[in-house]
Amino acid sequence: MSGEILVIDDSDSVRRLVTSALRLAGYQTVEAPDGQIGLDKARSKMPSAVITDQNMPNLDGIGFIRAFRQLPGSAGVPVIFLSTENADTLKHKAREAGAIGWMTKPFDDRKLMSVVQKVLGR
Repeated sequence: MSGEILVIDDSDSVRRLVTSALRLAGYQTVEAPDGQIGLDKARSKMPSAVITDQNMPNLDGIGFIRAFRQLPGSAGVPVIFLSTENADTLKHKAREAGAIGWMTKPFDDRKLMSVVQKVLGR
């Protein structure tokens, strides 16, 4: 694993907020504006963790997670689902696809760091 956290969100401002919070906490990040680009980045360099949005062009969050879990080496990589939606059916689909954490936007930086530290075992 690369030691980097892959942040996937079609909103530039949300990506910047997440990336900024992670970097302030000492994490390295890689960004992608949609699930397809995120998948391409994961193929070239497997991240240590992924934070993904749901509603994005080209490949949504659930589609990304399903495709990501097919990549060699992705089995132990934690995926955190970050969405404005909080319907139980979507949470269930995210878990079935392979997400292990869930956060609702807007998010609090401290909660984000807590979830990231928990899934990374730090």
